[in-house]
Amino acid sequence: MDSLIEARNLVRTYPGVRAVDGVSFAVAPGRCFGLLGPNGAGKTTTLEMLEGIQTPTAGEVRYRGRPLDGAYREAVGIQFQATALQDFQTVAESLEMFAALYRRTADREELVRLCNLGEILDRDTRKLSGGQRQRLLLAIALVNEPELVFLDEPTTGLDPQARRNFWGLIETVRGRGTTVMLTTHYMEEAERLCDEIAIVDRGRIIAQGNPAQLVREHFPATVIRLPAAGWPAQVPLPAGAVSRNGEIELFAEAVPPVLKELEAVGADLSALRVATPNLEDLFIKLTGHDLRT
Repeated sequence: MDSLIEARNLVRTYPGVRAVDGVSFAVAPGRCFGLLGPNGAGKTTTLEMLEGIQTPTAGEVRYRGRPLDGAYREAVGIQFQATALQDFQTVAESLEMFAALYRRTADREELVRLCNLGEILDRDTRKLSGGQRQRLLLAIALVNEPELVFLDEPTTGLDPQARRNFWGLIETVRGRGTTVMLTTHYMEEAERLCDEIAIVDRGRIIAQGNPAQLVREHFPATVIRLPAAGWPAQVPLPAGAVSRNGEIELFAEAVPPVLKELEAVGADLSALRVATPNLEDLFIKLTGHDLRT
């Protein structure tokens, strides 16, 4: 399938810093593509070059096979990490103001229903909750009926319920055929929403693909976790075991043989847990960081 947007060997340098160092990928229409990376990895700089906000030092961005031009801004929507809304405006007035910036606009009533804004249209934007504000900002990003929408950490700071509600909105947007470019600090968010991810570290892509497939490529079927305090003090950890956040983690294809080994060395198994490796495990393995580092 032809790509909707493509990054070709993007480089962005600042004095003494190579923030983005040869990033390339392509996103097909109707897909959700996620950029993940620890703070300072270069993902936001990459996103800003894709948005047309920053100019690459080298390389190029192509949209529908062509370099970015003046029409590009009419075709995309952006929800920034932080957006200043006009004081003393209602939600309805904010939507109207941003819609006036574009020649093509989405149907207002449909947009209000999509982002669940009906009950707060007359509310001052200064009095919105975190979840309400993010829904309004999503509506603003969609006000020009874009083919591609950029969402830069859209659920940061939301409580778990508001975050999950917002995930449902993004899934609805995707269901309408809109292509989504997402950065996030939440592994569960990326696993649920993204068809494909690229993990960025030190300005380079170090892994790319479908989240579930990437995890399967890098890990056995199960991860066994037990408290570090339950591990015998004089016994070295088995090969491949990891000590992290007060726990010992062991990865294995089958659980029973590992349990026998743990019993044999005298490990306390009373608080043992068995789980499936996930995207967070992969991220830490590849970057050596928790995602928020």
